[in-house]
Amino acid sequence: MSHVMNTYARLPVAFVRGEGAWLWDADGKRYLDGLSGIAVNTLGHAHPRLTAALHQQIDRLIHCSNLYQVNGQVQLADKLCALSKMDEVFFSNSGCEANEAAIKLARMYGHQRGVHLPNIIVMERSFHGRTMATLSATGNYKIQKGFEPLVTGFIRVPYNDLAAIRQAASDHDNIVAVLVEPLQGEGGIRTLDADYLQQLRALCDAQEWLLMLDEVQSGIGRTGQWFAHQHCGIVPDVMTLAKGLGSGVPIGACLTAKRATGVFQPGNHGSTFGGNPLACAAGFHTLSIMEQDGLLAHADKLGQFIRNGVQQRLAGETGLVEVRGQGLMIGIELDKPCGELVKRALEKGLLINVTADTVIRLLPPLIMSEAEASQLLDILCPLIQDFLHA
Repeated sequence: MSHVMNTYARLPVAFVRGEGAWLWDADGKRYLDGLSGIAVNTLGHAHPRLTAALHQQIDRLIHCSNLYQVNGQVQLADKLCALSKMDEVFFSNSGCEANEAAIKLARMYGHQRGVHLPNIIVMERSFHGRTMATLSATGNYKIQKGFEPLVTGFIRVPYNDLAAIRQAASDHDNIVAVLVEPLQGEGGIRTLDADYLQQLRALCDAQEWLLMLDEVQSGIGRTGQWFAHQHCGIVPDVMTLAKGLGSGVPIGACLTAKRATGVFQPGNHGSTFGGNPLACAAGFHTLSIMEQDGLLAHADKLGQFIRNGVQQRLAGETGLVEVRGQGLMIGIELDKPCGELVKRALEKGLLINVTADTVIRLLPPLIMSEAEASQLLDILCPLIQDFLHA
């Protein structure tokens, strides 16, 4: 019996090594990774240039306190701000910590403007993390149940509904920010209308609210741009990152621009491990390798290849509701709960995920080849057909 706390319904496999888009279990069986650690392994597994850079960093320095200057933070922050056109970065260990920082920053911004009880607009079906504040901001009662009382200060509206946000503005005079995912990952790979973020940017400017984008899953090239909001040509006030930033080494980041810059001062926020030399080396070299290898364009092209492949191979299947997403953030929605497909795919040597009960979620590493994507389709599409016809 394991002494590991029983917080996951784990699948019956343990991986012992990986290479590129592939993983191997202890028995030597090979699996094609269509999930990349839930959008974490940007460069796949055992990327030679990344592992060499991490070995070099480990030989020099793994950790030092944020009481001192950390050169790797400066280097990575400069890189992120150059790519995003933002101004400042706070480094954490995870996406929920990055979102905690954003929530705290919004509240402090409100207090600095004289708002006694600042509220943040959040979305239905959103997911921002499992700490108490991020759990409370999340729009999923299933994962909130049992943890009441939740943190107050959030006003929930439907996703992709600007009229609801405008109505909230009329009903409340203490709103200070809007927190939204450009694509909802856990919510089922749900996308926004093309002009939604542009209109929301204008509304936040008119109201002097912070526009805060949770790009924990959609950022770091996954949608074919460095950050998903760049498809719309806007710059947020706050952006949160994690998952793919370190290609498997835990790191999160909360970036600020415009009216959010300078809100935090020494003593307002902190992290013991956040932005340590090893994590920052992983982040910097992940971004550098992505640039060198043209992985943004590749993610865009390969994502279109996979989405088109699913639509062509499943054409005429009445149980197929929609194939959607951007880049290598792909959702295949069926007309009935399909969680059992995760285990069926595992048996066939393919790693996938199902979210929102009915949506197959694909998040392959950005280094996956077209030949490997074809293998993914060869396994997945017949499984879906068999499932729909059962």
